[in-house]
This record gives sequence, C-alpha cells and structure tokens, in this order.
Amino acid sequence: MADANGPAHAPKAVLIIGAYGLIGSGIAQHLTGAGHQVIGFGRQIDTGKRVLPTLEWRSGDMRFLIKDTDWTPLLADVDVVVNCSGALQDGPQDDLEIVHHHAIAALANACAARGVQIIQISATGADLDASTPFLASKARGDAAIQRSGAHHVILRPGLVLARHSYGGSAMLRMLAAVPWVQPIALPDAKIQTIGLDDLAATVSAAVSNALPDGFVGDLVEAETHSLRDVVASMRSWLGFAPAKAEIAIPKAITQILSKAADALALLGWRSPLRTTAVRVLSDGVTGVHQDLSRFGLPPIKSLQHTLAHMPARVEDRLFARMSLLTPIIIATLVVFWFLSGAIGFLRASQAALVLQDAGWSQSLALASVLFWAVVDIAIAAAFAYRPFAKQACWCAVAVSLFYLGASTLFVPSLWLDPLGPLIKIFPGITLALIARAALETR
Repeated sequence: MADANGPAHAPKAVLIIGAYGLIGSGIAQHLTGAGHQVIGFGRQIDTGKRVLPTLEWRSGDMRFLIKDTDWTPLLADVDVVVNCSGALQDGPQDDLEIVHHHAIAALANACAARGVQIIQISATGADLDASTPFLASKARGDAAIQRSGAHHVILRPGLVLARHSYGGSAMLRMLAAVPWVQPIALPDAKIQTIGLDDLAATVSAAVSNALPDGFVGDLVEAETHSLRDVVASMRSWLGFAPAKAEIAIPKAITQILSKAADALALLGWRSPLRTTAVRVLSDGVTGVHQDLSRFGLPPIKSLQHTLAHMPARVEDRLFARMSLLTPIIIATLVVFWFLSGAIGFLRASQAALVLQDAGWSQSLALASVLFWAVVDIAIAAAFAYRPFAKQACWCAVAVSLFYLGASTLFVPSLWLDPLGPLIKIFPGITLALIARAALETR
C-alpha cells in the first residue's frame, strides 16, 4: 500500500464507493484513464459490472458497515477511497443517518488506522443546521472525516451535469422534453452547476496530492442561474424548440406532487420530485466558487461551456422523451392490468359463459376466469412496486401470449369479434416491452 502523501504522479489503488452511480462512474473512468487502479464498491454488483465491466468490484451495503472493523477487509491493498455514495431521502433501502454519517465515520476511522486517504463527495449546502436531513447528515459525515485524523479532501459539488443522467439531472431533461409549453415549479430557484469532467479532474488532482490535505471546498461555476434558465438551456442543448409559454406550477400543487412522490418512494420509485429535493431546490443549489488555478487546475466551466463540451446526441433526446413518458407508461400498465382483473371478478359469470359456449363446464370456466383475474391484479401490483417492475414486463408479455394462444385454441371466434379483444392484446405487449427498456436507469 502506497503512502497517501507519496509521489504525486505514482499510480494508486483507488476504491470508489458508489462507482456505478452518475458521479462515481465518471470519476472511475477518469481515474482509470489517468493510470490508477480503480476498484468499484456497491451493493448491486451486477449493475456495476454492466456499467463498468473492466473494473474489479467489491460488494457491500453501507447500511451494515457501521464499525471500523467492517471496512478493514474492503480496504485491503487500497491507497485512496473516494466516497460517491449518497441518498436523497430515507426510504425502504436508504437510511440517511447511517449512509451519510455512521458508515462514513467508521470508514474514516478505518482509513486513518491504515493510512488511507479519503476523498468525500459531499454537497453544496451541507451544514449541521441545514433545513433537510439530507444536507445535515452529509455535514455530520464531513465532520466525522475531519475528526478522524485520516488524510482527507472534502468536495461539495453543485448540480452535476454529465453525458448520462440520473436523479435531478434526469428531471431537467424530462422537463425540457415537454413539447410546446414549459411546466416548471420554483422557476426562480438559484442553481450553480459543475460538469462531471471538472469534478472528476478535481478528484484526480486530490488523488495525486495536488490538493492540500484537509481541503474543504464547494465546486461550482462562477455564475448563478435560475431554474428557469437552466431548463431553457437544456431545451436548447437537446435541440428542442423553445417553449411557447411557461406554466408556473403553484407552490401548493408542488407540495402535493412532492408528497405523492414520497408515497411512491415507499413502493421503490425514487423520484427527484420528493419533498427533500423540492426543499433543497427552494433553498438554492449554490456555493462559494473556488479558484482552482492555485492547484494547477483550469477554472470550472460555466453551464453553457459544460453543455457545449458534450454535444447532445439522438440518444439524449430519446432518453429525455422516454423519461417524460415512462411514468405515463407505468401508470397505464398498472391501471390496465388492475382493471382487467377487477372486471374479471365483477363479471366472472358473464366471462365464464364464453368458455362454457366452447364446451367447458360451468365450474371449470368460472375457476379459470377467477384464477386469471388474480394473475392480472398480481401483475398490476408488480408494475406498481419498483423492485418487481422489470419482471412484471416479462410476466405481462408471457400472460398476454398465453391469452392469445388459449383463446385461439378454445375460442377462435374471438378473432372475428367486432370489438377486437384479441387484436388489442398486441399494443399491450408492445407497451410492456417499451416499459422494460425504459426502466433501465444505469
């Protein structure tokens, strides 16, 4: 293991926590290109191997790494740890106090004991008295690192813009994809951005000891923008026509939407519209601009320069439009399959007559109708629950094909029904396949 304060240009073994995330993957690629040995860490190793297949991966869940000794085996042969982990709000899979504070305190102590440098990716506005648990817990983690005695650098980026997107940046693209008009909440909220390449370059400088030990600083562009201007810039970058009119969403409606997003989070849908995101945005995503030239780094690019350095491609426009359509697609599939099952229950006797006319006994026909009504409702529930939504797509396709095959075998006359009940199955199959593709987030 190399000394964290060793030669500036010596290749180092760098463990990146959350390496398959938006920030972590960009940093991993930059450090790999700089010649460092990068090791990814996360709880979804399959996702990590798909996003960055060339990395070595170590598995773990930070919710269960709250003792110094829990980190010891993960730090074997590691010179630097870059922490890119984080969660916006407490939820079924997220505990802010553990992930942002207790696990980081244990990590920092373990790093101090082994002489491993830690680079913390925090957030602008992180403060012990912050208005949200997100920023306050981030600040407690930062403070724990500073107390640990470990060699450390703490970086607090503003809104991170990258070629790919996730969370808040995906929301910006989704808003920019709305045709003709521009719906927007908190249009005057203040934002400062940073490109992922600038953030990754700063981390690389810290790994190479170009930043002083103990450095703490915001990483934001010099200019401050309104949310209205940021979304307009995204529309222009994506090549969409300027909005003909702005629809400002009232504060009361915004609060209702954020509460609904909180409720959906219980089903695993981690929407950037949750109350924490709205509160952080209303407080402003701003910081103190740093002069990085004193460390031999170029200045952080402005919003316009960041976008100019990553020209939008057709897949960016497609992603923006799919981000806009995905909630509608999922809601449609939930309603479709739920109503299919519910109507099957309510009209079980009438539905069974179709099979009875084909020669089935009344009891067998009724049992079949009720069984498949339960299956339909189960598929609707799976679509509504995010961890099962991908599997629900395949189940919907399989059950639809079964309906087609069984109907063709037992009730072929349905193909000539003027209402086209079998023909209408094909759009449902297509929509489920589109949803499966849209549910890929990394």
